[in-house]
Amino acid sequence: MVLWSKEQDKLPDIDMSSGDIEGTKEGGPLTPVLVNSNCLVPPVILSKGPEEESLGSGNNLELTEVPNGDAADDVERSEIVAATDCRANAKGQREEDALLENGSQSNESDETSTDQSPEPPPPLKETSFTIGLQVVFPFLLAGFGTVAAGMVLDLVQHWTVFKEVNEVFILVPALLGLKGNLEMTLASRLSTAANIGQMDNAKNMWEMIMGNLALIQVQATVVGFLASIAAVIFGWIPEGHFRLDHAVLLCASSVATAFIASLILGLIMIGVIIAARKVGINPDNVATPIAASLGDLITLSLLAGISTGLYKELDNNYANPLVCAVFVALCPLWVLIARRIPSTRELLYSGWEPVIIAMAISSVGGLILDKTVTHPNFAGIAVFTPVINGVGGNLVAVQASRISTYLHMNGLPMGDPNPTPRKCPTPCATFFGSSVNSRSARVLFLLVAPGHLAFLYTINSLRGGHTMLTAVFVSFYMVAALLQVLILLYLADWMVHWMWGRGMDPDNFSIPYLTALGDLLGTGFLALCFHMRWFIGDKDSSLGN
Repeated sequence: MVLWSKEQDKLPDIDMSSGDIEGTKEGGPLTPVLVNSNCLVPPVILSKGPEEESLGSGNNLELTEVPNGDAADDVERSEIVAATDCRANAKGQREEDALLENGSQSNESDETSTDQSPEPPPPLKETSFTIGLQVVFPFLLAGFGTVAAGMVLDLVQHWTVFKEVNEVFILVPALLGLKGNLEMTLASRLSTAANIGQMDNAKNMWEMIMGNLALIQVQATVVGFLASIAAVIFGWIPEGHFRLDHAVLLCASSVATAFIASLILGLIMIGVIIAARKVGINPDNVATPIAASLGDLITLSLLAGISTGLYKELDNNYANPLVCAVFVALCPLWVLIARRIPSTRELLYSGWEPVIIAMAISSVGGLILDKTVTHPNFAGIAVFTPVINGVGGNLVAVQASRISTYLHMNGLPMGDPNPTPRKCPTPCATFFGSSVNSRSARVLFLLVAPGHLAFLYTINSLRGGHTMLTAVFVSFYMVAALLQVLILLYLADWMVHWMWGRGMDPDNFSIPYLTALGDLLGTGFLALCFHMRWFIGDKDSSLGN
């Protein structure tokens, strides 16, 4: 039923096609005719309503329906007040218009707010030249550090302890890998924290420093102990005999070397990151190469010196066990310190898997080195092993740290329940894409060839090793080095994003795996080079004997 409550001089003639309503205007009040379902036409009397007067709407009229006498039996009511319906309809119309208007304004507001919403931080504005300029000097410094480590290993391989206890060679890649398992991971973690502003506050900075130093001391002690066990097992399986005094010597040497080297390198890393942040250099580009430049040299020197000193005390039944007990007894102290810091508390429980697995992978590389370096025709491999492993590990650690920082600053939250599906990257996407990570991958790969040529020239000038640098050997060596870094950079692109999508912080998980794979690939490819050059007749001379 539709009713009108307008003044008579404002109401036009109404003719609606529905046929429900008919109206006439004959100089008097407009009398709408309501046609009910029984085709009866009851009159409607227009009058003022009390509600209208109370509401102050003097111009509105109340419509009263008087039932027809024929319909009195069916409907017993004298009037129907329609003013409320009228006002409700008018109000509903006004509300609908207001809603439409508000909706339009809301859409415009949403569009405006969308346009004005803060966008995520843009990717690092670094050109290829900028990346190369920041990376090349730490890279060369790290490379010459590995050359020095190679010269040390080439020298100490003739020491008594290395000849009598061959398992020490198995410890070499595992302990050198600590720079990837611990120091480079520490550098990547603190570099990311510095880049996103978590170290701008002095209190937070010192908490992170103390917690991370305590954490790596615990990890170094445990990893050193496990590396000695792996060396004993790998040495016992092929030879078939076991000596307890040699096992205790390996344990004491490994634990002491890992503990002292990690403490020294950790302090150096913290100083480098703080200094780089203050002078405006990206710590990701300099921290990990500097860790590697000193890591190999310090670790090898400590291993050779400590193992030689403990070997001299081999007849003393208390010296080696006492060294092991002292360093193991300090572990609860480091655990208490690390647990007090929120940033390291979780890593104290969840950060063991990559470190232990990486140590096992590096130990396999150590087994390859042990079986190759003890061969009389392949003694020259010792001087090149730290170089090829160190260069590959340095470059992939830089790339992994950069990608991790990029994701922290620009990516989705770790472990996003609805992440954008990301297919496994192709080599073309990794090395020839337009992103800053592809540019850095190209720059790092282009550093391999000139860097290794410079390192080989330095080794040859110092008369190091037992291998003449012939064209055949240099060709095989360069192919092995390029292939190693190519594989590692591609794996870094895939692994970091894969871990990020599964809620694992790449700073803590990716670098140990990547550097351990670098040790395994580098040692394996280098051993293959020596076998191939021996097979084709390009044999060693007496260089460096």
